[in-house]
Amino acid sequence: MAIKTYREAVKEALAQEMERDERVVLIGEDVRGGQAGTASPEKLATIEAFGGVLGVTKGLWTQFGSSRVIDTPITESAIVGMAAGAAMTGLRPVAELMFMDFFGVCYDMIYNQAAKFRYMFGGKAKTPLVMRGMIGAGFSAAAQHSQSPYNIFGSTPGVKVVVPSSPYDVKGLLIQSIRDEDPVIFCEHKALYELKGEVPEHAYTIPLGVANYTREGTDVTIIALSAMVHKANAVADKLLKEGISVEVVDPRTVSPLDEEGILESVASTGRVVIVDESSARFGFAHDVAALIASQAFHHLKAPIVLITPPHTPVPFSPPLEQAWIPSVERIEAAVRKLMEA
Repeated sequence: MAIKTYREAVKEALAQEMERDERVVLIGEDVRGGQAGTASPEKLATIEAFGGVLGVTKGLWTQFGSSRVIDTPITESAIVGMAAGAAMTGLRPVAELMFMDFFGVCYDMIYNQAAKFRYMFGGKAKTPLVMRGMIGAGFSAAAQHSQSPYNIFGSTPGVKVVVPSSPYDVKGLLIQSIRDEDPVIFCEHKALYELKGEVPEHAYTIPLGVANYTREGTDVTIIALSAMVHKANAVADKLLKEGISVEVVDPRTVSPLDEEGILESVASTGRVVIVDESSARFGFAHDVAALIASQAFHHLKAPIVLITPPHTPVPFSPPLEQAWIPSVERIEAAVRKLMEA
């Protein structure tokens, strides 16, 4: 199996689905690289080199052309509104929002339109669109480019929310999302784009709503998403050498949520740490904690521990930002404390 980066896995998923289904189109700012006009071949090569803010879609314009890789002005409302309308008329658009922080500009198109079309029209209308965007802190991109609002997306009925943590998962989940008949918000953590892992060459899918146990254990369950999964894995590997067996559950999707998979792990360990980069209030961690408290309280041997950022905007200062992000040290300390309980 080939070793590929998270970035390469995303691009491969897009390319394979565009080859398979001519209804799949890409829409967004700089997804093709800019307006070519009558530029020379040398200039075209320069324009093509952009491929989005981090080069994820580089080369797809050359392969599929301007009718399927559609560059837009800087207007999130137009991008998502165009995608919602295109999905209603039979296309399968993938709209790139760059940073998920920008959802506030266009969320009416998701929250009040795309998410409700199937319900409002009695199941006769489908909206098979994917909204891709970057989440996550760690690059000193400051408060408006470093958030992880998947908790907000997950609170919207009618929308599916995917938060992949590995190259293998990001390809399989993205292909599944493109083939899904409902709107999907696809959150890619910017800290993972250079992460490498085994990824099959062929197209494959991973069902939405099925959690992945990245580590198996018997003493403590850590539930984590996206980049936090790798911190949880690091803690599990370290503590295993000391005889502490940690199970790591990666839900992979916020909505639908694999409640059964989470509760099964909790029942087997009785101790739970939830690591969440989304929000210190009304976040994913709180939702999962409520699920466990209401349905698996009798299995708990100690109180549930939540590890989240403080309830502040993401700091620009690198030292403050690192203190803001949930750390390996905080996760490890929480597990040790639970083992003493």
